Amino acid sequence: MTSMLRIEVTSPMQPEARRLIDALDDYQQSLYPAESNHLLSIEALAHPDVDFHLAWLGEQAVGCAAIVAKADYAEIKRMYVDPACRGKGIAKALMAGIASAAQQRGITALKLETGIHQPEAIALYRRQGFAECTPFGDYQPDPLSLFMHKAL
Repeated sequence: MTSMLRIEVTSPMQPEARRLIDALDDYQQSLYPAESNHLLSIEALAHPDVDFHLAWLGEQAVGCAAIVAKADYAEIKRMYVDPACRGKGIAKALMAGIASAAQQRGITALKLETGIHQPEAIALYRRQGFAECTPFGDYQPDPLSLFMHKAL
């Protein structure tokens, strides 16, 4: 990981965050039909129960991730790293940041939904200690979705 990397909890409404979220939307929509895309809007990411993390390399926003606090866990949403910046430890740093934010909120478990056509993301989550689980919250079984969880 480069020494210029910093992660900050910030508003998803800023232009740099919107650019990354738009790129993630485009990517997800190229892989999955609308009914299998569980995208959280920028407005929903600005809710007080959400911690939105933005990764910076120097002056460039290069990744994002959020946690949504639930009653007994936090859900990871909007995890994305700019393809030109992958392989630099940014996703790992984002995961550490969101785990720390969850623990500061008193949360003891993380959960996520990801798509089956994203082997790099699945591998990242497994390396971070996530294991497969059944659908949670409002999710329904979907052959294009993989559900994962991790105790903190």
